[in-house]
Amino acid sequence: MSALLPNPGHDCRALVEEAVFTACRLELMALKPGNVHIHAEGHGMSVAQFLDSAAAIAPILAMPGRRVGEAILDAVGATREIAGCNTNLGIVLLLAPLAAAALCRDKGEPLRLRLARVLDGLDVADAADAFAAIRLALPAGLGEADQHDVAEAPRIDLRAAMAAAADRDLIARQYATAFADVFTFGVARGRSALRRGAGAAEVASAIHLGFMALHPDSHIARKHGGAVAERVRQQAFRLERRLAVGPSFGGNPDAARRLLAFDRALKRRGLNPGTSADLTVACLFVLRLAGELPAGPWPPDDNRRSCLKPIIVKPTDTGETQCPRSTRLWSAKLWWATATRSLTSISSSVRAAAPPRPPSARP
Repeated sequence: MSALLPNPGHDCRALVEEAVFTACRLELMALKPGNVHIHAEGHGMSVAQFLDSAAAIAPILAMPGRRVGEAILDAVGATREIAGCNTNLGIVLLLAPLAAAALCRDKGEPLRLRLARVLDGLDVADAADAFAAIRLALPAGLGEADQHDVAEAPRIDLRAAMAAAADRDLIARQYATAFADVFTFGVARGRSALRRGAGAAEVASAIHLGFMALHPDSHIARKHGGAVAERVRQQAFRLERRLAVGPSFGGNPDAARRLLAFDRALKRRGLNPGTSADLTVACLFVLRLAGELPAGPWPPDDNRRSCLKPIIVKPTDTGETQCPRSTRLWSAKLWWATATRSLTSISSSVRAAAPPRPPSARP
């Protein structure tokens, strides 16, 4: 059982909600080439919008008793209302079953076994809601499929539909393999970086670049083609070989310089390895549930849960659109607070807030 969910006396819902937000926040603090982060925004989106999206989805995904598909649709809808565009479809698709598994505490099983039971229980209704969420989010490069097209009513359950797309989409493959890439590669890589003394943001950087080097990114492949995605993977692989994945990763001036140079090169070409970032969030969520990553400071609760009138953008047929700037006040303040602090000071402050971790705790 996860370290943060030790017994029924704890508020499981609040812990899962916190873990969702923490994973999303730590991912934004990391140097992640091609993605939006506190060191450089891009692709017409801001850090504030991603933080607002995280705050919107966290309580939805942590609500016990709802179907996975229902949680996906509600979370994507909430994101659309607050951000005006697709900031986190992949994150929601990955975290919804993971959060449902974390909320299933009736059997004292490891998280991945509980996840397997959640995935086995997915049905056609889950598929219908997930398809509706994908249509609402309008992810880049979404075209027609030979079978189980999201534009049509599903005829099979969500896991089977994802399995049919597993050869071309890394997020779909997680459903088919009980999140094998997350647990056997990403989480393991994060633990290796932690053992070497890496801070929380450095762990996220290591996981992200590892995924970029391991697989052609699905988001890039959908939008720009498989050949471009493979070239980016090769570039990430070569960069990874030059960088030490350890306490200096992301904090060493040369490593930071190389990562930011790669970041600028990708953004100049409009290349966003979004699937690698989504998988990173899922890994950070698992590590946070295990008590291996700190929570870090949160905005005041009244600011986190309340907002001004959100910007709402109606879906278009043009795929990805530039997101309007967020109207949430707390996220802008948090952005400036984090952007003006070094990775070292961030890591030190959030590590100090970490709860004690039982030696045997593993999700």
